[in-house]
Amino acid sequence: MRKTLVLVSLAVTSMVALAFLIPLALTVREIARDRALTTAERQASALGPVLVVTEDPAALERAVASTQAGAAGRMTVHMPDGGLVPKNTHGDFSAAPEQLTEAGRRGRSYTARVNGGYALLQPVSLDAGRTAVVEVFLPDDDLSRGVWKAWLVMTTVAAALVAGSVAVADRLGARMIRSTRRLAEAAGAFGDGELSVRIEPDGPPELIEAGLAFNAMADHVVQLLSAEREMAADLSHRLRTPLAALRLNAEALGDGPVADQTREAVDRIEREVDQIIRTVRRPTGRGSCDASKVLRDRVAFWSVLAEDEGRSCELIGAEGPAPLPIPGTELAAAVDALLGNIFRHTAEGTGFVVTLHQGQGVTGILVADGGPGISDPDAALKRGSSGGGSTGLGLDIARRAAESTGGYLRIHRSVLGGAQVQMWFRTKWLPPARRSRRLVGRRRHSRTQPRRSRASGSVPPGAS
Repeated sequence: MRKTLVLVSLAVTSMVALAFLIPLALTVREIARDRALTTAERQASALGPVLVVTEDPAALERAVASTQAGAAGRMTVHMPDGGLVPKNTHGDFSAAPEQLTEAGRRGRSYTARVNGGYALLQPVSLDAGRTAVVEVFLPDDDLSRGVWKAWLVMTTVAAALVAGSVAVADRLGARMIRSTRRLAEAAGAFGDGELSVRIEPDGPPELIEAGLAFNAMADHVVQLLSAEREMAADLSHRLRTPLAALRLNAEALGDGPVADQTREAVDRIEREVDQIIRTVRRPTGRGSCDASKVLRDRVAFWSVLAEDEGRSCELIGAEGPAPLPIPGTELAAAVDALLGNIFRHTAEGTGFVVTLHQGQGVTGILVADGGPGISDPDAALKRGSSGGGSTGLGLDIARRAAESTGGYLRIHRSVLGGAQVQMWFRTKWLPPARRSRRLVGRRRHSRTQPRRSRASGSVPPGAS
């Protein structure tokens, strides 16, 4: 924007300067020419009374020498008899006979082109119908005297005006850019989870209105999120009553492995409800977690249900730490969504494997099962799309979790025969601008090669 304003100002002021400069320069040249001709005509006219009074060469020479042109040797009097006064005038400056005749015929001053400049021919009527012609030679330099200096001054003034307008446009552009950049930074920080960020509106009226609108929007979003968190906490709190009844029933089962498993499941559910209440009431923001720890916790939680349904459950690669720039609750929700899909959409006894891949700058969580697979991955990734009577939000939750770090989600065919859902996270958080550029480029690439990406079960470069 700043460069555009400078270029527009440069173009406009340059055109305006040229529109005034060119006609003014031509006018200055004409004024200089007219001034030289007027001066020459005045000096030539001064000899008219002298010629009327006397034709004595000595007197005429004194009269010629008294003028500026005569003193410079650029004035000659052509007498009717063909004589010249003064006689020592340089012949190269003399007008041609036909030019002298034309001046006499016209009866008024006449300008003719001669060698090295112009000759002003002023006819003077004498007695007996005779005519003398006073010639004043005007070199080309006299006709343009002072013109170049005037042009230089005008060009300098025009250049200064253009430079000044460009400087003013640059300062205005810089002010607008600063205001726009502050607004963009505030919007990026707000989108990153810093809900307390606000801006002091500054700059042009339009940007001030945009800043005020941003602050109003941020306040409204914070209010909506607060109300949503409180509602989720209230709903979770309502689960405590049926859970209390469920615990009483579990305690009444007595001893035995089934009773122990039931009581353990109730304990896990209560802990999950408590975690939900704490999570929804916690201020949102960008956090981090250990993916290995989250996977161990979630797989351990789902392994109880898997054991009841006769499913094999395996976790691979989660021995060491695997830090990710995403809150643990969001990652846990994404993993729960994928594992929950396995239990909802595959038959009992279908096993699954959760694998953690770590590479340079990227970490992948691969969830594979031995079910029928996903026939249309594109449709499955659409929010709210489900063919099994569920909400269809599971894959969308996982996809948004991966994309929140600048990563992505892919669906492949697993070695177990079913589906393999891959969540790839970047281990360093990307700003929204860089993240969007990477996602756009990746999506374009996936559209150009859709079949190969789905059929392959390969790991992206950098992962191990």
